[in-house]
Amino acid sequence: MMSSSSLGQTEKTQEGFELYLQNFKTEAITKGYPSDFLDGVFTDASFRKRVVKADKNQPERKITLDTYLATRVPDWKVQQAVGLYQKHKSLLSQVEKKFGVQARFILALWGNESNFGKITGNYPVISSIATMAYEGRRESMFRKQLYAALDILRQEHISQDEFLGSWAGAMGQSQFMPTSFLHYAYDFDGDGKKDIWNNPADVFASIANFLKTEGWDDNGTWGRQVRLNDGFDFSLTGLDKSKMHTLKKWQELGVRRYDGSALPSVDVKASLIMPDGEKGRIYLVYNNFHTLMGWNRSSYFGVAVGYLSDRIKKGN
Repeated sequence: MMSSSSLGQTEKTQEGFELYLQNFKTEAITKGYPSDFLDGVFTDASFRKRVVKADKNQPERKITLDTYLATRVPDWKVQQAVGLYQKHKSLLSQVEKKFGVQARFILALWGNESNFGKITGNYPVISSIATMAYEGRRESMFRKQLYAALDILRQEHISQDEFLGSWAGAMGQSQFMPTSFLHYAYDFDGDGKKDIWNNPADVFASIANFLKTEGWDDNGTWGRQVRLNDGFDFSLTGLDKSKMHTLKKWQELGVRRYDGSALPSVDVKASLIMPDGEKGRIYLVYNNFHTLMGWNRSSYFGVAVGYLSDRIKKGN
């Protein structure tokens, strides 16, 4: 097998990409993928320089949580979420009952990932992922994604012309990478396809299936914004599970509700996080927040999902 690293550090080209794919197809045939199937999948595959450029030029500008929330959870998005909750209420209730995941969190993830299915990406998944594998910096990861993408097509969940996603290969209204699709995507309406591109039932169920599989508890919520008494020991903060304490313990340590009143008298453990440091917003977050971290490791993202879910619950 010829890896991209063995091709040297020369400029990446369509010709080099085609050679890389030939070697990949040879390997795939040894793994049991039919030659004619592979020929069909890769017929129109092309080296996407824009994908490499997008990967290398990801923004590194520093933003605050306040700025992030204003962008991710504006009032218009909340209004859309509340309206969509009413529109899909019956379906969401069925999904909620089956998986034990509250509808408001399903909607909040849907809204944060694809703006409720409006922004899903128009890049051909095979070309995007193959380009990233050939580019070489994360070849092993993207080769795994490429094999998973082949499995999705082989199982006929989506036609190749509709097999589209982000520049990095995240797909559909839930923005699953191909390996995540194989693990969590769910055929809720029983039509034989796990259609996270076009079918709301499968989109909602797939989001819920991820959360439930990763430990979601529908008896609880995600967290709450809090304030700290003077002299608080900031070494107690962080998402390390060893730093989780009961609300009673946090109360003793000087944590209060945001309005200054006592914490709820319930027997649950929480972590204390400060996404923007001591001067920014401070949150007590529960086990469900840790589950959201399995979806996206950004605490900004987790807070945005939780905040939108709370606004949906309020209805405005």
